[in-house]
Amino acid sequence: MDQFLDKGKQSYIGGMLEMANLRLFGFWNGLTEALRTGKPQNEAKGGGTPFFVALYADPARLKDFLKAMTGLSHPANLAIAERFAWQNHRSFVDVGTAQGDLAVQVARAHPHLTGIGFDLPEIGPIFEEYVAQHRLGTRVKFAPGDFFEHSIPNADVVMMGHVLHDWDLDQKKRLIRKAFNALPADGCLIVYESIIDDERRQNTFGLLTSLNMLIETPSGFDYTGADCSGWMKEIGFRRTYVEHLVGPDSMVVGMK
Repeated sequence: MDQFLDKGKQSYIGGMLEMANLRLFGFWNGLTEALRTGKPQNEAKGGGTPFFVALYADPARLKDFLKAMTGLSHPANLAIAERFAWQNHRSFVDVGTAQGDLAVQVARAHPHLTGIGFDLPEIGPIFEEYVAQHRLGTRVKFAPGDFFEHSIPNADVVMMGHVLHDWDLDQKKRLIRKAFNALPADGCLIVYESIIDDERRQNTFGLLTSLNMLIETPSGFDYTGADCSGWMKEIGFRRTYVEHLVGPDSMVVGMK
C-alpha cells in the first residue's frame, strides 16, 4: 500500500485523493441539480471563479494539482511507453502535457525519440523542472500554447491523455482535426483516458468520470472506444484500434 500512499514515491496517488476530499466530495452533493440542469456544480456555480481560472493563477496550487494528475496517470503512461510501436517513429508531442509524466516515460523508454510537451504557458516551469529531474532536458522540450487557439506542434506521434473528455463533441472533433493536421503521412494519434466499454456496462470508473465531467465542466463527457474511433475516421484517419492499458484506462490509436 505504501507504493501508492508514500509521498516520496512517484507512484503516489494521495494527491488525487486529497483533491477529491477537498473539492469533489462536496460538489457531488449537487449531482441531482447537475442532471436536471446540465450545469457545473463546482467553483463556477452561481457566477463564481471557475476552478481552472483560479488554479492557473496560483502557482503553488497548480503544481500540487499537476502532481495529483501525474499520480493518477503514471501507470497508463508506463503502459503507453511499453506497448506502442515507438520504434517506427522519431518524435512526439504530448498535448495538454501537465507535469509531463507521459512525455518523460516515453522518452526514458526510447532514447531515439525527441519530444515536446504542449500546454498553457503557466505550465512551463513545472514541466521543465520535472523533465530536469529525469535528466531529459536535451530531448524533451516545452512549447507554450492554447490548443484551441494555436496549431499543435508537428511530430510523428501526437498524444492526448485525459484531454478530450473535458470538451463537447464539436470541440473534441476540432482537437482531433488539429492533431491530424500536425501529423505526417503514417503518423499516429494516441488518445487515452478512462475509455468506456462499447456496451457501457463494465468500466464503472469511466462512467463515473463522465458524471464528474458534468459536475466540473459545461459540456464535457467521457466516451466509448467506438465513439472515438468513429470521430477519428470521420476526420480522415485511415485505421484505428482500441487497446486496454491498465486499470480503467485504454488508448485509442488513429493512423493517418
